[in-house]
Amino acid sequence: MPKTMITDTILRDAHQSLAATRMRTEEMLPAAALLDKIGYYSLEMWGGATFDSCLRFLKEDPWERLRTLRKAMPNTRLQMLLRAQNILGYRHYSDDVVDLFVKKAIENGIDILRIFDALNDTRNMRTAIESTKKYGGHVEAALSYTTSPVHTIEYFVDLAKELEGMGADTICIKDMANLLLPYTAYDLVKQLKAAVKVPIHLHTHNTCGTGQMIYLKAVEAGVDIVDTALSPLGNGTSQPATEPLVAALQGTEYDTGLDINQLIEAADYFQKVADRLEESGDLHLKARRINMRILLAQVPGGMLSNLLSQLKKQGAEDRFEETLEEVPRVREDFGFPPLVTPTSQIVGTQAVLNVLSGERYKMITKESKALVRGEYGRLPKPISDEVKKTIIGDEPTIDYRPADDLKPEFDKFREEIKEYIEQEEDVLSYALFPQVAMDFFKYRQAQKYGVDHTAGDVEKKVHPV
Repeated sequence: MPKTMITDTILRDAHQSLAATRMRTEEMLPAAALLDKIGYYSLEMWGGATFDSCLRFLKEDPWERLRTLRKAMPNTRLQMLLRAQNILGYRHYSDDVVDLFVKKAIENGIDILRIFDALNDTRNMRTAIESTKKYGGHVEAALSYTTSPVHTIEYFVDLAKELEGMGADTICIKDMANLLLPYTAYDLVKQLKAAVKVPIHLHTHNTCGTGQMIYLKAVEAGVDIVDTALSPLGNGTSQPATEPLVAALQGTEYDTGLDINQLIEAADYFQKVADRLEESGDLHLKARRINMRILLAQVPGGMLSNLLSQLKKQGAEDRFEETLEEVPRVREDFGFPPLVTPTSQIVGTQAVLNVLSGERYKMITKESKALVRGEYGRLPKPISDEVKKTIIGDEPTIDYRPADDLKPEFDKFREEIKEYIEQEEDVLSYALFPQVAMDFFKYRQAQKYGVDHTAGDVEKKVHPV
């Protein structure tokens, strides 16, 4: 086994970070056989925003994507990103829905589930971890990395120990905003390797231009696996490019064992995909620039493109830098949550509203209120009474696992869409994205049966399971 192993994110986080997750399955398949023989530790190809994007924008069934790629790449571990109790959506789901989602993900072809909670609240990770173990999947429990007075190396080491005790097979340092500087990475990996027995997997981006340096220092500290992306969709807000790191380690004690010629062949193919994404306007050039302000604003790649999109819709692109300056102020007010889905969207949207309205917290989203109330979990630092009063007034807060308030939901979802069900997985798609999934089901029926999805006889054409 090579000293340093590589997970390539070309099929998921690379195009999520740079091109709003717009790569199609048909664009992945021609490269599948080549990717499958390269010898990666794993390929990250599902989860994150792929589910929403498939249904909403690409009119694809994400479950069919998983099955298709599993069949096309039988020799490589397939990996996904799971938002713990949020699954792939933006709220907590009941335990029965989380359990069945994990079961179906593994049945359809996922080997490794990278499970994280935006607040590092392990209570929110428990069900997903237990279900993954139950159905024979590999638990990669993630530390959502950020910097703040709360988030010290000791904090992350203690968190890793707790997650190992909960059943983690690997521990991932999830540096979604490229905040982990090289020498800190060395110290963190060293201390994690001393504290836990399971392998350490490091994920970062190259938003600030430090990604390759981070990986070199982490490799020297003994990291087992790192995330990279083939160069056509690497760097910028994506992961550091695969080929340069493989070349840098070649012939050393840290050699990845990967064939640089095969990587270049795969990169040549994905360059055509990147060109198409650029021509369609989905590949944001700003997302490929080095931006050191990110170290202050702590904005991960996907959040950066979302902020740009929100401001563009309001005709306020010129207020981008102002919004970046507002993000850390909102984050501090909200108890220093790591900025990763869904907290990145919550903090980012609130920062946009603060800037555009001209007055801080003049307009407050329902998600901001829910975060402050404790509905997403335990915040790293208690919120001040003053901010609490501003955001939620005298409303009560909760201090227990939010999902404890949720009754089983799956049967209710099944009943709501029974005339559209073609597979049990459809109920899970609907559970996560009700309106988006419903629109997709109607589109699917229209395509499959040649009927207007508004017609009353549609339900006669399907066979519920």
